[in-house]
Amino acid sequence: MRVEIPDTSTDPPAQPRILVAPLNWGLGHVTRCIPIINDLEKMGAQVFLASDGAALELLKAEFPHLPAFTLPSYRIRYGTGNMVINIGKKLPRILFAIRAEHWETQRLVQKLKITGIISDNRYGCFTKVTRNVLLTHQLHLRVPNKFLQWMANLVLGQALRKFETIWVPDLKKPPGLSGALAHGIPPHPSIQYLGMLSRMQYFHQEIEYDIAIVLSGPEPQRTLLEHRLIEQVIALPLKTIVIRGKTHSKEHFYAADHVEMVSYLTSKELNKVLLASKWIVCRSGYSSIMDLVVLRKKALLIPTPGQTEQEYLATQLAENGVFLVQNQENLDLESAIKQLDKTTGFADDHYPTTYDHTILDAWL
Repeated sequence: MRVEIPDTSTDPPAQPRILVAPLNWGLGHVTRCIPIINDLEKMGAQVFLASDGAALELLKAEFPHLPAFTLPSYRIRYGTGNMVINIGKKLPRILFAIRAEHWETQRLVQKLKITGIISDNRYGCFTKVTRNVLLTHQLHLRVPNKFLQWMANLVLGQALRKFETIWVPDLKKPPGLSGALAHGIPPHPSIQYLGMLSRMQYFHQEIEYDIAIVLSGPEPQRTLLEHRLIEQVIALPLKTIVIRGKTHSKEHFYAADHVEMVSYLTSKELNKVLLASKWIVCRSGYSSIMDLVVLRKKALLIPTPGQTEQEYLATQLAENGVFLVQNQENLDLESAIKQLDKTTGFADDHYPTTYDHTILDAWL
């Protein structure tokens, strides 16, 4: 539904007006924008939010006082375990959505007198009259075919150059946390490494749960994983909480006496729950891994089938003994619990747990 925007074009902005636009592809893109939005407000900027679907609903829940607008949806679904097929089928829709979000971004900029845009992986969210930043950890795409990978990265390089600068949520020194995804030959002349970008904070919390399961990502894989995990965890004598990653409404119920279910939690609520859990089960999305750096928890990672970025990150971390990894098809939670204590997790001082605020301050 198109939202009417009051025309403020005749009113000169008294403060920077920043549009923050995360991609709705799982919840990782929006969650890592939360600390940036908080800091933008502290620095005196007027912040506007834009996304679609579950990401937009989470933004509204976290920042009910900020104006929020709907952007065109990419409608990403992972129906198979083959990324080329999944993306190939949706490519015309994705390209149309990028063009449509560019048109909508231009409309928002004109009506709201936006002065700067921070886009998290939305390649259409830029204009010629604003300062445009792209937030991403994927400077080098991984595709299970060398020719297609070369083509994908050629197109990516062209898309990156639409933005004034690229902010990477990782350490500059290789391999960092993202490894080859964000290090190597720079595809853009202005790349700045922010450091860890997580909405989580570490503090002491008494253990209440054995397992916290955090679900996210594109359908139908989110639902398939939920069904597999619930079926197995009900049979285990472990107190479990499942955060389902469904932000359209807040529901709370019990699948069994020891299995608590909640549709979603705000950042503060989730922070407490995860710290109050002995082990965490989640996807191997990059934002989830950054959260685990801060939380210092041991975890079972389950890559989204066909999402090569998650498979790469999970493999790197498993080979170094940091986390345990299982694929979705052969998931065995009981076996995983027996092996989790053999993993290391991240040491307290392995990575800095805050990002470089001076980069945001200087840009603003």
